[in-house]
Amino acid sequence: MSSWESFYECNPPPADFEYKTTLIESFCRRHAGRTVALVTSGGTSVPLEKHTVRFVDNFSAGTRGSASAEHFLDSGYAVIFLHRTKSLEPFTRHFQGQSILNSLEIRDVNGNPEIYVNQDKSRVLLPIVMKYKEVMASDCLLMVDFTSLDDYLWLLRGAAQALAALQQKALIYLAAAVSDFYVPCDRIPTHKMQSEEGAPVISLQLVPKVLQPLVSMWVPKAFVVSFKLETDEKLLVDKARGALKKYNHKVRIVFEEVKKLLPVRGNFDCVLSVTSNLSLVINRLSAHCSLICYNQTYKIINKSYSTYGQKI
Repeated sequence: MSSWESFYECNPPPADFEYKTTLIESFCRRHAGRTVALVTSGGTSVPLEKHTVRFVDNFSAGTRGSASAEHFLDSGYAVIFLHRTKSLEPFTRHFQGQSILNSLEIRDVNGNPEIYVNQDKSRVLLPIVMKYKEVMASDCLLMVDFTSLDDYLWLLRGAAQALAALQQKALIYLAAAVSDFYVPCDRIPTHKMQSEEGAPVISLQLVPKVLQPLVSMWVPKAFVVSFKLETDEKLLVDKARGALKKYNHKVRIVFEEVKKLLPVRGNFDCVLSVTSNLSLVINRLSAHCSLICYNQTYKIINKSYSTYGQKI
């Protein structure tokens, strides 16, 4: 039995797994004949107790995933957005914290307080709300949430298997920040660990790589895009090429997390290159360049997916 098969054998599905996979299957059937993109977003948590109080978290705000979901919707795709609970979501990501409250005004109308949108803010809010209403009216967006690593891996497999019937009309965009290590469920206590018992000794195991079965078994004709974050510039291209060769998927996007500014050419802090193997390397030096990076990424993916569809 392979490591990924052992994982599913030993770690039970989430309580609402059947309900959520039924939603995904129905969504795929409703959109048969068009491209459906599965976008994963946000980070996974690894519980240290079954009644979870403490956990190890792979932090991700979900910025890339939620922005990418909007791009795919704009491009005419139906989107399954598999996201971490309380991470950023399409459309609402534009209004974080108190920004939505600051967009509103209270006016007295015949002695009754009523809420209005600030005139200046409405120019920003209106097109986003209009697009959201259009998407929801056309039933093009399905939101499915997860919290733990177990939740994510079970739902990823369930979604991939549902997408398999769409063959080359399925696009899988793996932007979630997935834990590399976990504690098997049979090795964690049921209740909250007590400090009186001293510091716990926690043994982590490697999370099995499910990209290989996803590409080769669960949804073999899908166009699969994966991401990787690196801090060592020397590893970027070799890691991307190695992953493409090992897992046989279509696009590998590698981000370099840079802690200091480096001299680059051009009017923005971004270096972008594409290899012959369709690996995309992005040096992300500041938040300023994120939009530029994302737009370039989408162009590459759209072009690559279009070429892939023509070859099938």
